[in-house]
Parts: sequence; structure tokens; C-alpha cells
Amino acid sequence: MLAIKTISHNSIIFRRSVRLMGDQFEISVVGNNPSWAEDRFDDAVGEINRVEKLLSAFGEDSCINEINRNAGVKPVKANAEIFKLIDRSLQISALTHGAFDITYYAADKDGSNFDTVQKKSNSAVRSAVSNVNYKSVELNANEQTVFLKETGMRIGFASNSKGYAADRAKYILQLQGVSSGVINAGGDLLTWGAQPDSEPWTIAIADPSQEKQPFANVAISDMAVATSLNTEKYATIVDKKLLGSFNPKKGFPVSKIKSVSIISTTAELADAMATPVLAIGVNAGLYLINQLNQIAAVIIDDHNRIYTSKSINVN
Repeated sequence: MLAIKTISHNSIIFRRSVRLMGDQFEISVVGNNPSWAEDRFDDAVGEINRVEKLLSAFGEDSCINEINRNAGVKPVKANAEIFKLIDRSLQISALTHGAFDITYYAADKDGSNFDTVQKKSNSAVRSAVSNVNYKSVELNANEQTVFLKETGMRIGFASNSKGYAADRAKYILQLQGVSSGVINAGGDLLTWGAQPDSEPWTIAIADPSQEKQPFANVAISDMAVATSLNTEKYATIVDKKLLGSFNPKKGFPVSKIKSVSIISTTAELADAMATPVLAIGVNAGLYLINQLNQIAAVIIDDHNRIYTSKSINVN
């Protein structure tokens, strides 16, 4: 669990807390003019609301809705922003061997997919459902189209939409002259610049079961941090086949994890990587993170032991 640490020496950190995308966002900017800060908050909230609408699967004008409606039927031309987001999501899926995946299977409300599936044999149904994964998303960069190959297949961005929205809000704020700030998107943090005393923004990494007992402090200026906490629902994600993908030479034992904090240059990537690392265990998670540039991890296991990737120093 994360808590932002701020120090103010004759400077002002303005904050606004607002519920967006079904979660609590806190936006902080450093400045000297309250009216200017309020305008900047409006800019950030407006951008987050735009992203939420863009990624919504509801509404006749929704690009995501159109892509989903045409699953198994035909490719759909997407706008450039959505196309790039899907492309990046598929790259993360490949990187994590499917532990991160924006695809899922769902019957239509009118039952049309169900009727189609009912006509198939049980083995054909199982085959169709098993094929619903990131590998069944076909992108055409020249035509900028997205095709979901399997009937009943869907895409959604629940796992990385908040991170992407935070990145976009930061971009808009920087365009408006905000040289330093923090966006807390439901506990995931994105920072840029420095605190008013020129010190870096810092987080305290804590034991999930003892929120007021920090393990360590980590400087995160110009970085994003996303945290996933272990619950019973993740127990079914880990399997030997997945772990084998990360450990080609030999298997490592799966250590139970309390929490994973991913530190990256973008909130979108940190958001997307936190749950996969939680799912695959300490050794495989660190093995994965250590292969990558500009990303780090802090893992706490069920014995309160801290594990860090090679690119991070914990105070």
C-alpha cells in the first residue's frame, strides 16, 4: 500500500479529490495561485472524463462497442488513440504470456452468441472459448482496423484504463504549465517535477495488513507506481504452464505475495503490470521485471519479506 509523502516549505500544494471512473482520484499541483490551480483541476478532470467515455463499451457511438459487436464478423476501423492503446495492450500481453489480457468472453444480452454456441458441440464450445485471448485480436496498422476473430469475444480496459487516464491528465496539466504534481488514481500514483522544497516526491511502502507501518521509502519523481494486493481470486491465475513460460531453464517455487508495487515511467504500464507480477509469484515476477528497462518492482511476501528488482534501491 502506498502513501505519498509531501513537505511544504513556504510553497503551496493545491489538491482536489473527486470520484472519477468509479474510483477516487486526488489531483495535486504545485503553484501560487488558487484560481489557476482550480482551472488546472478542471482541465485534468475533463481529460479523465474524456478517456472514460472513449474507452466505454456502451453507447452507439462507442468505438469499443463497435469492435465488440463485430467480433467474429469483420474488422472495425478504430481511431488512432484507441488503436495505439490496443496495440500497446497486446504487447504487454505477449510480454506477460497472457497474464495481462484485455480480452474476455461474454454472451450478448439478447442471447445471440449463446444461440450460436448452443448449435456447436461441447468440444467446439470449449475450443471457441479457449481461443478468446490476446492472440485472437488482429490489428491492421495500414488500415488501422481491429478484428476480434472469435464470436462472443470482447475487449475491455478495466486493468489499465485508470493508468492511461492518469497519464493523459498529466500530459494536459504539463501543457498548461504545471511543472510539478501528483495524480493519485485510486491508490496508484503518477508524479512529475519535485516538491516545493525541491526534494523528490517519495512514497512509503507499507505492510498491507499494517497500513501505518512503512517498510521503506522510495523516491518516485517523474515516475508512476501501481500496487496490487493479494486476494483469494488470484490463486487460480497461477499455473505451472504460465510459470514455465517465464522460467525456460528450470521451475522456481511460487512464493505467496501480499503486495506488488510496480514503478514505471507511465501509469498505464505500471497499472497493467502489477497484477501479472502478483499472479506469477516472487521469483518469476522478479525474473520478468529484471529483463525490462525503465521498470522496477517491490514485492512483499506473506512473511513480510521485501524483494526488489535489480534497478531499485529501498531506503
